[in-house]
Amino acid sequence: MNDQSPSPAPLSDEELRETLDMVGTVLASVSDRVDDQTRVLDRVHKTATEARQAAFAAQTQTDPEHYGDLVGHAINARVRGSLEAISQVADALGAQSRHTDAVLKKAEQDKWEVFKDIREQEREIECSKTRLSWFGLGVVVLALTMTVTLPRFSAYNSTTCGVFGGVWTQTMDGYPACVHYQD
Repeated sequence: MNDQSPSPAPLSDEELRETLDMVGTVLASVSDRVDDQTRVLDRVHKTATEARQAAFAAQTQTDPEHYGDLVGHAINARVRGSLEAISQVADALGAQSRHTDAVLKKAEQDKWEVFKDIREQEREIECSKTRLSWFGLGVVVLALTMTVTLPRFSAYNSTTCGVFGGVWTQTMDGYPACVHYQD
């Protein structure tokens, strides 16, 4: 048994040209189809790449942590100035409150010192009143004593008699006396 099949009869030149033209036409048609399919595959690849990039972008935009960071940064950017101003106002109010507290404590201390000074002055006035009454009583006693003793004292001495406007003379009994004459 023979495994080889009988070979076909050789073709003529005309048939070979026709076959060759047909093969060229088929090859050109297949080449055009392959070029068209390559362009389609390039567009499909480009579309798939863009879709993948869009999916990655959408993934980061829909990520809650990333979105929270973006929102946090936006809020911080807008609120930071206000928060710093509020913090400065709070610090200034705290300092003013401490200053006011110190001033009020000083005023309270001054008030109590004034009350203490007033009480001390009242005690001194009461002491002075007591002393003044004793001084007045002493002046009255001195005036009475002098009223009684001064004429007698002036009568014992010629110098004191002359100081008080009297004249030193002797009485009929021979006793010395200071006499005051009326004009």
